[in-house]
Amino acid sequence: MFGSYKVKIEGELLDKVKQCADAGGYGSLDEFVAHVLEKEIKKMLPPNETGAASKELVKKRLQGLGYIE
Repeated sequence: MFGSYKVKIEGELLDKVKQCADAGGYGSLDEFVAHVLEKEIKKMLPPNETGAASKELVKKRLQGLGYIE
């Protein structure tokens, strides 16, 4: 779909992510972060948007949040 992309999480935020992943029973930090991002994307995108337009919208929103450049 989009390929893969690495994101750096450091310091206090990383500690909080680890705590939440452990408390939620996730197998890895990647699994937890992917799940949280999927939930947030579902909240932001209307359910009937599909195709290239919705991919572009997701990309713009993730850029606005600072997740991608």
